[in-house]
Amino acid sequence: MPNADNAVPKTDPSPNPDEKLVKVFDSEQEPEALVVQGLLESAGIEAQLMATDLNQDAFPGLGGVVLLVSEEDAGEATRIIESYRKSPPVDDETAEING
Repeated sequence: MPNADNAVPKTDPSPNPDEKLVKVFDSEQEPEALVVQGLLESAGIEAQLMATDLNQDAFPGLGGVVLLVSEEDAGEATRIIESYRKSPPVDDETAEING
């Protein structure tokens, strides 16, 4: 008889290949996109980061990254991103004063 304590944990279901994804964020800076991706994922919204890098010899300064979410999560993701964009940036001096 198998022991319940040794049971294999369930894995997340595979993503649905037919699920429609929509772009909710783009940036030239990957670190900023990673911060936003973390905000979305901490809210329970799965976000996919995709690079849009172009050949810099042919298209200098073009490219960046975009975040895609499921169509059903797009509204909530947009609200979270707008809130992030409205928040004032935190610098080291502000952090020391407030913290």
